Amino acid sequence: MVYPATRMRRLRRSEAMRSLVRETYLRPSQLIYPLFICPGEGVRKPIGSMPGVHNLSIDEALKEAAECAGLGIGGLLLFGLPEAKDELGTGAYANDGIVQQALRALKQDRALDPLVLIADVCLCEYTSHGHCGVLVHERGEVHVHNDQSVPLLARAAASLAAAGADIVAPSDMMDGRVAAMREALDEGGHTDTPILSYAAKFASAFYGPFRDAADSAPQMGDRRGYQMDAANAREAMREIEGDIAEGADMLLMKPAGPYLDVIRAARDRFDLPMGAYQVSGEYSMLHAAFERGWLDRDRAMLESLLGIRRAGADFIVTYFAKDAARLLG
Repeated sequence: MVYPATRMRRLRRSEAMRSLVRETYLRPSQLIYPLFICPGEGVRKPIGSMPGVHNLSIDEALKEAAECAGLGIGGLLLFGLPEAKDELGTGAYANDGIVQQALRALKQDRALDPLVLIADVCLCEYTSHGHCGVLVHERGEVHVHNDQSVPLLARAAASLAAAGADIVAPSDMMDGRVAAMREALDEGGHTDTPILSYAAKFASAFYGPFRDAADSAPQMGDRRGYQMDAANAREAMREIEGDIAEGADMLLMKPAGPYLDVIRAARDRFDLPMGAYQVSGEYSMLHAAFERGWLDRDRAMLESLLGIRRAGADFIVTYFAKDAARLLG
């Protein structure tokens, strides 16, 4: 490459030229929109720390889903806010649990068939203590017991698949949960239901607003005993390898923006379909800048998503899904 024979700007002269040589594309079908389902009717409760995001009753969630389908969005990721919580998070695996009810309602509307319905599998939204598993007292300490939690998570996955989930997505980070879920799904006749494993979920400060949305903040301690240390990229590859060996069909990396290096490393190493979750803190941080006029809203939003795609994510879970889809057309 010798100047002036090589001029890189030649391929940037016009939008048509830039489009012709563009390496990475962002499309509405690559976006997944999270929904927070709550009891009641006609409920659309704003989440203060997440502008434009709401807790929704099932009837309102159906309206939201119809809008997403009309925009060509790829799917929905469902979280539940139960009427009551308990030590064992029974609402996560109850046949009449809030997400199970929502799944049945969504599946009844054939106009929503283009949307892939993904059910998050965890106990944190359903436990009175806010942790992702069963708490036990041992040697004067309280901690989440891995092996007592796994059967409950497997039971939740089977219940959600029976209610109509197209994909179940374990986000708890318990060891061995993918294998247990695969067994429970197969025994329940759901051999065709894929598992989208949050294979590398880091203990991140960027989850803060989500805990407002899902009312899932731990009542004691934190989740660093089971979610990954933010410093460990090599360990993330071991986590992914383990989940693939246990039967994971797809991978989900969380968070996205602060962990683009981990997404790239996983993409270079593994061939499974892989998504990334642009989490609540990433969304709210950008919104704070938009509201102050510090960033161009549309450009910054799309650029943040394009960066995640460029790092290697096949699809993105994002609260920007609807806004981005409108711009992408």
